[in-house]
Amino acid sequence: MVNGSTQYLAHVGELSLKKGNRRQFEVQLERNLTLMLRSINPHVTVRAGRLYLSVPASFEAQTTAEQALSCLLGITGWAAATACPKTMEAITRCAHAEATFAAREGKRTFRIEARRADKRFCRTSSEIAREVGAVIHQSGALSVDLHHPDVVIFIEVREREAFLYGARRRGLRGLPCGVSGRGLLLLSGGIDSPVAGYRMLSRGMHIDCLYFHSYPYTPPEAQKKVEDLAKVLARYGLSTTLTVISLTDIQKQLQTHAPAPSLTLLLRMCMMRIAERVAREQRARCLITGESLAQVASQTLENLTVTSACTHLPIFRPLIGADKEDIVRTATEIGTYAISIRPYEDCCTLFAPKHPVLRPEVEEMQKQYQSLMLGPLLEDAFRTRKRTRIYGNYGVQESGE
Repeated sequence: MVNGSTQYLAHVGELSLKKGNRRQFEVQLERNLTLMLRSINPHVTVRAGRLYLSVPASFEAQTTAEQALSCLLGITGWAAATACPKTMEAITRCAHAEATFAAREGKRTFRIEARRADKRFCRTSSEIAREVGAVIHQSGALSVDLHHPDVVIFIEVREREAFLYGARRRGLRGLPCGVSGRGLLLLSGGIDSPVAGYRMLSRGMHIDCLYFHSYPYTPPEAQKKVEDLAKVLARYGLSTTLTVISLTDIQKQLQTHAPAPSLTLLLRMCMMRIAERVAREQRARCLITGESLAQVASQTLENLTVTSACTHLPIFRPLIGADKEDIVRTATEIGTYAISIRPYEDCCTLFAPKHPVLRPEVEEMQKQYQSLMLGPLLEDAFRTRKRTRIYGNYGVQESGE
């Protein structure tokens, strides 16, 4: 704590490797965290591979800051830190205070890990660790254990001051959201599409969301589920836009006039055409789906080829080769799994044929699509779209799923 503020130190991830546009990435990371914490007036700086955060020394501000850091893409780890002057006396004093606090919590052994980023400092990293460790050991606060210590005290001597911290929390890694353009996620209520969106967020892409419903065949709770999923994604991407479009009339037309085995694929073709219009309106440069090769009947290589042919935009499928267990694990980690398994159908499961087409030809499916003359219905669906802006929420007022 410095002058009534709490300090945090975070290790920057991949952006430290991006030589040519490193500063652009750093500025984006600073901007993202500043926006996430705008309610508590933070001070954020990124330099030399570290992110420095200072927030007011209140419980609410610290809780908000730690929730935001837990959702911040672009850092590999972070910790609440103590800043002190770059002198051995000050560093030793702060380290001893950390050790005394750990002893009060029942810890018995310790190890010092020191890093001298400022090579002008009067001690090497190993000398810092050895001298500080000796003082703590001689004081009787803790005993040395280099292999399996109860607590590790980290010391970093940076350009302007030194930082000490104990427990370090894992960061999300990846790239800062916003450095890789904008994409449109086709967000269903399932497990896969939110994970696909998160994967693209972690590569620095800002995502907006598109949800198709078939009310009254799909209940209002199905849309509420998708809204809650979008809120979770907005925590990692700062904000998102959720566009909602009804496919009810289109599905009725397909149910009445389309060949039964082609129902689901024709519906997907309609979705892609509408999604392209929404994406261009929102200046998104790609579509994103949660499709995984051969996971379900509609996701054979041939079916994916047909849907890809329906749009001039690239379709990113970040889960294309992913194992279902890995997808579920990620969904659990990011907080979408409990929402996704709520028992409400989405429009793709309605009227699904018992024996869907598995090996279609692009030309044949395009002929089927054109014969149905769906253009006016697609236009009506796009015209009646509804849009909501959703912002990431951080702080003590939240209740978990």
